[in-house]
Amino acid sequence: MPALLTAQNCSDNVHLIVGSGHLAASRCSKSLEVGGKPILVAPEHDDLHFTLAKHIEGGRVQWTKRDFEEQDLKTLGREEVDHVVDAVFVTSGPKHPLSIRISSLCKRLRIPVNVVDAPQLCTFTLLSTYSDGPLQIGITTSGRGCKLASRIRREITTILPRDFGAAVDRLGTIRRKIWEEDKLAELRQGQESGQLDEEDEESENQKHTFNTLVKEAEPDPEIARTRRMRWLSQICEYWPLKRLAAINDEDISGILNAYRRNSQNHQESVQEAVAALRVRKGTITLAGSGPGHASMLTVATHEAIKNAHYILADKLVPAEILELIPRRTPVHIARKFPGNADAAQDEMHELALAAMKEGKHVLRLKQGDPYLYGRGAEEVTYFRERGFQVRVLPGITSALSAPLFAGIPVTHRAVADQVVVCTGTGRKGAAPEPPSYRKSKTVVFLMALHRLESLIGSLTGKDEASSGSRVSWPKNTPCAVIERASCPDQRVIRSTLEHVCQAVEEEGSRPPGLIVVGAACEVLHKVGNDTRWVVEEGFKGLEQAGQESDEFAALQELQDQNLLDEVQAKADSPVGGSLNVSQASEFARIPQMSVQADIQA
Repeated sequence: MPALLTAQNCSDNVHLIVGSGHLAASRCSKSLEVGGKPILVAPEHDDLHFTLAKHIEGGRVQWTKRDFEEQDLKTLGREEVDHVVDAVFVTSGPKHPLSIRISSLCKRLRIPVNVVDAPQLCTFTLLSTYSDGPLQIGITTSGRGCKLASRIRREITTILPRDFGAAVDRLGTIRRKIWEEDKLAELRQGQESGQLDEEDEESENQKHTFNTLVKEAEPDPEIARTRRMRWLSQICEYWPLKRLAAINDEDISGILNAYRRNSQNHQESVQEAVAALRVRKGTITLAGSGPGHASMLTVATHEAIKNAHYILADKLVPAEILELIPRRTPVHIARKFPGNADAAQDEMHELALAAMKEGKHVLRLKQGDPYLYGRGAEEVTYFRERGFQVRVLPGITSALSAPLFAGIPVTHRAVADQVVVCTGTGRKGAAPEPPSYRKSKTVVFLMALHRLESLIGSLTGKDEASSGSRVSWPKNTPCAVIERASCPDQRVIRSTLEHVCQAVEEEGSRPPGLIVVGAACEVLHKVGNDTRWVVEEGFKGLEQAGQESDEFAALQELQDQNLLDEVQAKADSPVGGSLNVSQASEFARIPQMSVQADIQA
């Protein structure tokens, strides 16, 4: 039979825990979480789990330093219940004689008992729980597997909106306030009955009056008295969870105030209630647009682009990404040019704040990943300080994807065992100290091509400002400049540190780009000893698979049609026909087709 699942108030309850290992520590921690007073019974010579030792040292757990005795069940409890303990947790396992003995004693005394991994010895079991403020969710598999219960609990709780416990608390507070106001109004009017039965709300079978339209002027005094409570109950029942999670005190107050007014026109009252919800605090999302190609956009960022009210984009966000923005959505491109970066950043902040104060959902679209040299954390701090929570969506960074598109494995056994991502431009345009040379190191430099010559000089030479332990990079170290990675006009210049500056000077610049340095650059592509550099133009790696798939589908369709023609020809023959096993198998693969013929296989 299924168990009766209940939620118990364990405040100040005495919980007897028998054992000293990690399970006993877990039971003690759980007891403390719910306001219980755990008493540990274990011999003094037992090795205490470190969590237990910490609780005992802090005075939160009482330790009875001896073996369990039968009298413990009736002497260690609270005075108001004649010193009988409120519950017992046994951690010695199902086959231990002590577990069986304690279970039998507790059942005789009607003391709730839980024995680890022994459902037959328990009168209650612990659930796999999720807690978020007043919201608690418990899952049990009735002793069939705690791991499965944990998995189910994770699956269920992942669909809940973020911080939903706060919304539950807020709605509960409002519910209590409504009940108290209605009760006070009832007393003022001299009414003694008709109190809203709070138990009814917990019933799975709702009354037939639950869905009655909540009107401003109710003809029945009994219905009118409880209209606000019914309205709040209907909101909890029918509103989407995400909308309930986003409700705030201003929303509740605005709608309740609209219902408090004794307006004669019900439609006007509804319009007031709806208007109270319209002026809401806006939101902001920071999202990375990836390396460039539209197919490298994450699904989450694509959804944010489609649903945003206002988009603020960095100037390096590719046109292919900007083309995905709906025509109705206004877009502002950052006016970041040399000498104006800080001013442009301030302008973006002000525009975002102004839009959010109007209740708009703002998308801050950045190239690559927001946190990798993208000022993402600075923007999060800026908006948090002004009262706005920021959602951050990751993007595929060009630091790792660009080398991949250029055929460079940034790590490779026996060649490269570490990857370092650096910026070529620090704060206020300063040049950071480059990393020291190591043969098995791959270094990716972002925002460095505009000062490539000085970067290469600091890598291969000895900078007086650098630390004395830094090792210079050999000039014959392979490197590659990758520009507009993943886009159709991608370009890769493969060279060495000795010749890369000359190569970029002669070939020109095609930003945005980066440079990869290290032996990994020549794992799959080697530049000949007599060649200073090699230029590779264009990139179709992302379209090729789809194109080949289309060609395969067309070929398959042609083969299917030829097979059908052959079947039809044999069916139309005066003597009939037969298919061999191979043909019959292929024919069975063709969906939604029927042939009226005798086919022998």
